Amino acid sequence: MQIEIFGKGIIKIENAVFDYNGTIALNGKIDPKIKTMLIKLAKIMPVYVLTADTNQSAAGCCADLPINLKILTCDVVSTQTQKANIVAGLGLKNCVCFGNGFNDIEMFKIAGLSIAVLGEEGLCTKLLAHSDILVKSINDGIDLLFNTNRIVAGLRS
Repeated sequence: MQIEIFGKGIIKIENAVFDYNGTIALNGKIDPKIKTMLIKLAKIMPVYVLTADTNQSAAGCCADLPINLKILTCDVVSTQTQKANIVAGLGLKNCVCFGNGFNDIEMFKIAGLSIAVLGEEGLCTKLLAHSDILVKSINDGIDLLFNTNRIVAGLRS
């Protein structure tokens, strides 16, 4: 997917990367409508879900989805660094990243397009400084990828 934005150039999106808790999941569970949107998106690009799995529910909730689930460990390397390393491995500027938390900051800094999600679980305000777009729900965020003129309208200079 290529998006040409006046004053910013062409953004080439090859991978969609999502945080789990608070971004695509509420209290550890994914709404069926969001699952449908993720399935639709996975038909046009690889979808990755990165999570520390606070509610220990990601594997079960994502089992029926055509996504790449990465459950991160809380060890010497922070989840923030792990997320950034995965995005870097996918090709930095070729990723659109969605998130809502502090541990999404580093991947937002390096992604081609960063979309902050202000959902029911809230949003880390420090993340806003590193986001390109703020949406009020993950549905609105994913929908941007199917209606890219909305991205152009929000980011053109």
